[in-house]
Amino acid sequence: MKTINNFNFHNKKAIIRVDFNVPLDENFNVTDATRIEAAKPTIDKIISEGGSVILMSHLGRPKGIQDEFSLRHIVSATAQVLGVPVTFASDCIGNIAENAVANLKPGEVLLLENLRFYKEEEAGDFEFSKQLASLGDIYVNDAFGTAHRAHASTTIIAQFFPENKCFGLLLAKEIESLNKVLNNSVKPVTAVLGGSKVSSKITVIENVLDKIDNMIIGGGMTFTFIKALGGNIGNSLCEDDKLELALEILEKAKSKGVKILLPDDVIAANKFANDAETQIVAVNSIPDGWQGLDVGPKSLELIKSVILESKTILWNGPLGVFEMDTFANGTIELGNFIAEATENGAFSLVGGGDSVAAVKQFGFEPKVSYVSTGGGAMLEMLEGKTLPGIAAILS
Repeated sequence: MKTINNFNFHNKKAIIRVDFNVPLDENFNVTDATRIEAAKPTIDKIISEGGSVILMSHLGRPKGIQDEFSLRHIVSATAQVLGVPVTFASDCIGNIAENAVANLKPGEVLLLENLRFYKEEEAGDFEFSKQLASLGDIYVNDAFGTAHRAHASTTIIAQFFPENKCFGLLLAKEIESLNKVLNNSVKPVTAVLGGSKVSSKITVIENVLDKIDNMIIGGGMTFTFIKALGGNIGNSLCEDDKLELALEILEKAKSKGVKILLPDDVIAANKFANDAETQIVAVNSIPDGWQGLDVGPKSLELIKSVILESKTILWNGPLGVFEMDTFANGTIELGNFIAEATENGAFSLVGGGDSVAAVKQFGFEPKVSYVSTGGGAMLEMLEGKTLPGIAAILS
């Protein structure tokens, strides 16, 4: 796997695909610079060797050129994170971009305008890719968040750098961490899958069954399994068209010797609200008009014992509606168990939008081994798919 450590960037112009699709407030201030911070080690290394850096990214989902999606809004935040001045080119191809690159000196950083101002970016257009490629000497992909898209800047551009293409440090770490869980794991391996729908996790479940010893199922998708097993779930979330599938998953897991852990008890509420009345009930005996919104104390004891015995842990999806304080306890406790297991030497990988949000909200980020930066990309890797952005560098 070629990374930036295989190159010397002295007097070279590195064109780097980063994922700077960061959240902005109504005054266009960056409210969370995590993605910029994640790319800093790659940029630092190139600059320190006397190379210059051309950054390309998308921001949002613009329909043509829309100022609210201009990357000029993030120039000062980028400069602040990197600790060096950042110049901005108001286009990503053509004369404006070419002139900005021509004036770029070793050690300097240039940010190009939003790639998605051109429909050619998402279309994976050859000519557009060729124009982007003409700006740099070495192509670096450091954007895991878009590695599952066969776009011009993530995939097609790589063919113009047959020898001079590589992974940035962030993308290399993502691949390494996922490989550690999927292919080089230390047993016992436990996957915690939460979230609302079985349908969105089905391919992940099927792909990881051969690689794990335990699967803990939580969140809204619990109730599809419980109903399939004949339980009463009241008004809890359920995919009625996936009941057969849930039983098939349980059967498949059993045949592979994978232990599936479903909650025993839940915190049930009489409405979907923070101020709802709550009661602890058996997961298969939820009264009519009530819905399960978090795991109960008995379930947490079972989950704790499995997590603390695990040597490799994958966490994808919360155990309850953690956005409401009343139903956040299960997710917080799970974070505590994983943090303890990690401290005892387990490797823990957290990924997927909601679990990453929970990990950040409750301060678990420094207490787990790795937090993935790509939701969709990570899910596709867990499904066993080859991501086009990764394949383009390896080919």
